[in-house]
Amino acid sequence: MKISVERNDLFKAMGRAQSIVERRTTIPILSNVLIEAKENFISLRATDLDIELTDKVTAIVEKPGSVTVGAHTFYEILRKLPDGSRVLIDLDPLNEKINIAAGRSRFSLTTIAVDDFPIMASSEYDFTFSINANSLKRLFDKVKFAMSMEETRFYLNGVYLHEFVENEKSYIRTVATDGHRLAKIDSDLPDGASGIPGVIVPRKTVSELRMIYETSEDIVTVSISETKIRFSTPKLILTSKVVDGTFPDYDRVIPKNNSKKLIIDASEFSQSVDRVATVSSERARAVKLSLSSDKLILSVNAPETGLATEEIPISYSGEEIEIGFNAKYLQEIAGQVEKGEAVFLFNEVGDPALMKDSSDETAVFVVMPMRV
Repeated sequence: MKISVERNDLFKAMGRAQSIVERRTTIPILSNVLIEAKENFISLRATDLDIELTDKVTAIVEKPGSVTVGAHTFYEILRKLPDGSRVLIDLDPLNEKINIAAGRSRFSLTTIAVDDFPIMASSEYDFTFSINANSLKRLFDKVKFAMSMEETRFYLNGVYLHEFVENEKSYIRTVATDGHRLAKIDSDLPDGASGIPGVIVPRKTVSELRMIYETSEDIVTVSISETKIRFSTPKLILTSKVVDGTFPDYDRVIPKNNSKKLIIDASEFSQSVDRVATVSSERARAVKLSLSSDKLILSVNAPETGLATEEIPISYSGEEIEIGFNAKYLQEIAGQVEKGEAVFLFNEVGDPALMKDSSDETAVFVVMPMRV
C-alpha cells in the first residue's frame, strides 16, 4: 500500500474514527483503525463491536492495499503535523510496519493483521428512509440530556426512536428519560419510515451522531432492523447495535391535567435558576419556585452555605403554589427552548411539571419535583 493524502482531511477523519475506539480494551485489534486504499480514496474503519464507523477520504493511491494501525497514536501524529502538509503513507512488506512521512517528520508504526479486524455483520435492514440532517439533529439533540446514566436500567441508556400515530397522522418520535425528567420530540414521518420498529439507540451512538451532522450533508439515510440502526451520508456510515430491551410506557407519566400555567422567558429563567443555585449544596441543588399571579420568587436555603432569592415578573394563571426542583434539571429543560418563552404547567406540589416550547408544540418535557 502506498498513498498520499492531505493532512487536514485525514486528521478530521481520524478524529471521528478515534472517538469510536475505546482507550482501554482487552482486545488489541479494537485499538486499531483499518485503513483501506483503493481507486482515488482511502476508507477508515473503526469499531468497538457495538458501533462501527466507516469514513472516506480523497487520496492519491499509488498502490492499493489495507493495514491496521493504533488509532490514538496515529491521530496524535496527525494532530502534531504541520497544518496543510501532505502525508505519505506506505506499508513495508518486510516488517509489516506502516511508514508515515510529512515534511521532515518520519514515523514507523507497528500493525496488526488485517484479517483480525472485526467487521460488523451486515444485516438486512427492514426499513430505509431519508431525513433532513437538521431534523435528525433536532430529534436527538433536544432529548439526549434526559438519557439515563444508570447501568442497572440499561433500557433507559439511550433514545427511543419510533413511529407514533395521533389523529390519523403519523410522526417519527424520539423519547428519553432517566426517571427524573423526560423529553419527547416529534417530526413529520419521512417517506419509507411507515411501520418502523421502535428501537433504543444507545447513549454512545447518540453522542457520536454529531459527526453525521458535521459533514454538512443536507440528507441522511437511516436504515433500521430489529437489532441495528445505520446512519449514512455519501462519505460516512455509522452503524450501531440497538439496546436489547423494552422502553417503558412513557405516555402514562406525561401529565394530562396540569392547569397552573406559567409563561416565562426561557433564557431569563435559566439564568435566574443558575444564580440562586450558586449557594445550594452540590448533592441536592434544590430550588424552590414560589408562584403568585404576577411574580415568581426563586429561592435556595442551604444551611451550610447560605440563602439566595430572586424575583421575576411573570404571567401566571392558577392558585399560588410553592414547589421545588433540581436546579440542573430546570436549566437543562429551559435550555431546550432556543429562543422565546417557555410554558410551564403545574398541578399539585408532589406532581410532575410539564414544560413546552412556545414556538414548538411538538416538544414536550417533564420534570419530577423535589422536597424543599
